[in-house]
Amino acid sequence: MNHPVIAALAPVVLLVALGYAAGRLRVLRAEAAKDLSNLVFFLLMPALMFRTMGKVDIAHLDPLPLLGYFSAALLLFALMLGYHGLRRLSLVRGAVLGVAATFSNLVMIGIAFMSLVYGEAGLVVLLSIVSVNALVLLTTGAVVLELAVAHEALRAPQPSGAAQAGRLGMRSLGRTVLLAAKNSLLHPVPIPIVAGLLYGQTGWGIPEMIDKPLLWLGNAMGPLALLLVGVTLAGAKAREHLRGALALAMVKNLVLPALVAGFGLLYGVSGLPLVVMVVAASLPAGANAFLFAQRYKVAEDLVTAGITASTLTALLTVPLVMALAVRLG
Repeated sequence: MNHPVIAALAPVVLLVALGYAAGRLRVLRAEAAKDLSNLVFFLLMPALMFRTMGKVDIAHLDPLPLLGYFSAALLLFALMLGYHGLRRLSLVRGAVLGVAATFSNLVMIGIAFMSLVYGEAGLVVLLSIVSVNALVLLTTGAVVLELAVAHEALRAPQPSGAAQAGRLGMRSLGRTVLLAAKNSLLHPVPIPIVAGLLYGQTGWGIPEMIDKPLLWLGNAMGPLALLLVGVTLAGAKAREHLRGALALAMVKNLVLPALVAGFGLLYGVSGLPLVVMVVAASLPAGANAFLFAQRYKVAEDLVTAGITASTLTALLTVPLVMALAVRLG
């Protein structure tokens, strides 16, 4: 039980299992779980994002590990989106699965894990990734999701009559694009991220009377989100999504770190920074993808099962990636 992989993943598995038990025993009903999901999405997560970004000093970030990590993540996100586009599937679904395939659980699992395995030097590299992880991936996911929603609204059947349909179509296009732009700007994810990043550059620091409530709210976000994953899993038809969940887990746990390794080597990253960024990419999917799935009401069962599968299979895939990453470094 003292192995670092087990020590890092066991609490996550336990929280999901407790949520599953609460769902099966009807301690928490699905309707209440959705209300709690909204609480996490609209209050707890923004508090965590603002506080995290408010402590980022852009001048001290090492750009090469960040460039390698997020080049790989954005490429994989684009591939997931492109796959759904080529197969004429829902782009909203593709964007949600793209978040699930690229957003690692770097805080709840990653910080303790890197500290145990790679010490303070490895933790510094991880925290540089954590500091802009939400800015890059969650903001991208939020904007693309709103654009995907707008795109699918435009594809909805139009009234009959070519001239009338054309006029209504152009009017609908304008309204839809404006709505997508507004929703992207007023989205509960980008606003606290950008606001926190801008505030962090002032150098004022967050006053303790504000920082402490933000800390409490942020600390509640991860555990509650994982409990909600378990509650949703209890009501999900997991067997129907077993193959898809395992495929999503393998993409997240193996394909993403392979891409990160490739881009890291391409940009000349080596040694401990390369090892840490690759291992960080191999960590299980974060619960943020579940929150996006619930908000947009798409692929909820698949994403829930995928996060669970990603966490369980990480017990095998993370040690494998660690062994391979050491050879690269």
